[in-house]
Amino acid sequence: MTQRDWIEKDYYRELGVSSTASQDEIKKAYRKLARELHPDANPGDEKAEARFKAVSEAYGVLGDESKRKEYDETRAMFAGGGGFGGFGTGGGFPGGARPGGAGQGGFDINDLFGQAGRAGGAGAGAGDFSDILGDIFGRAARNSAGGAGGYGTAGARRGQDVESSLTISFDDAVRGATVPIKLSSPGRCERCGGTGSRPGSTPRTCPTCSGQGLVNRSQGAFSFSEPCRDCRGTGRIIDDPCPECHGDGVSTRTRSLSIRVPAGVDDGQKIRLPGQGEPGRGGAPAGDLYVTVSVTPHRIFGRSSKNPDDLTLTVPVTFPELALGATLTVPTLDGTVSLRIPPGTTSGRTFRVSGRGVERKNGKKGNLLVTVEVAVPQKLDEAARSALEAYAEATSSFDPRADLLGSARR
Repeated sequence: MTQRDWIEKDYYRELGVSSTASQDEIKKAYRKLARELHPDANPGDEKAEARFKAVSEAYGVLGDESKRKEYDETRAMFAGGGGFGGFGTGGGFPGGARPGGAGQGGFDINDLFGQAGRAGGAGAGAGDFSDILGDIFGRAARNSAGGAGGYGTAGARRGQDVESSLTISFDDAVRGATVPIKLSSPGRCERCGGTGSRPGSTPRTCPTCSGQGLVNRSQGAFSFSEPCRDCRGTGRIIDDPCPECHGDGVSTRTRSLSIRVPAGVDDGQKIRLPGQGEPGRGGAPAGDLYVTVSVTPHRIFGRSSKNPDDLTLTVPVTFPELALGATLTVPTLDGTVSLRIPPGTTSGRTFRVSGRGVERKNGKKGNLLVTVEVAVPQKLDEAARSALEAYAEATSSFDPRADLLGSARR
């Protein structure tokens, strides 16, 4: 990625967002496009693969707040009709007046640099303003060549982060597990070992930039530091490119990884695997892999919304068990437990069984929250019906809606 890329490419349009979009909006747009265009979803589709790379390149800049700021600054400098943010003819000052004079016409950029004999003297010399631009473009060039940290090696650039997804069972989410996954993503070219050169050959130092990856260029009063065009900012010339990666040192491949899922991971959470993303260029470190976990719902257990370490369980009970009290045997993830229901328990009441929830690495355990709900039989035989009618007659003085009806009358 060079300054020319930043000037000529509209990364906002590539992601389908406005230049005022928030970082969350940019991330959502990228994820949507990445899912649609990923090579796994479009096998053999070269157009989709090229679009996927373009979208990834755009997100690599706009997804990083510091790079996005420099990208916006760079494009703003060249956005005006006369280039350099509107410092052309026509209107740097009200009325078209020159600074320090009464001449007619638009603002002349040469006045800005204090030419001899012009009004304003030599106070605002060319060096001052070019230093400002040099700082802006110098940082942009360094980031293009050296990534977020400028890793010291010419052309070094940290690898892009990669996102993937994983579906696991409820038990694995609660207990933790090591799960194998296959990932199709850019990785170090196995044929050339990431050098970009055909096996048996080696890159040579770029004679134009002496292996620095950057060249200085002057244009009038402006001084630029930009990636070397001959070596594309890498500091190396590859005379005999690798036939598999075509000199990039990176190729799309399918690799197997083992992911350690920690106990208690919740649906939608991400697991970060440092250094398992796209490989870096020029000796820079690789990006990270972010795996979004989807948890398959359990047939009877759930997770508490207040505390994910607490498991939930709904147990059906009969009316006599609630009215008279009972001892229930309820399941847990690792066996069963006895639960005492006191007489007169209402349907919907929740009991807490300590230490039967999610167990963390520190040894702490969540709880099992058991909610009892009365189960109403769909059909009654004659004996059951007679018994219920007798019960209703015996408890006719009990009106559970007395308070409700009394409040309505008031």
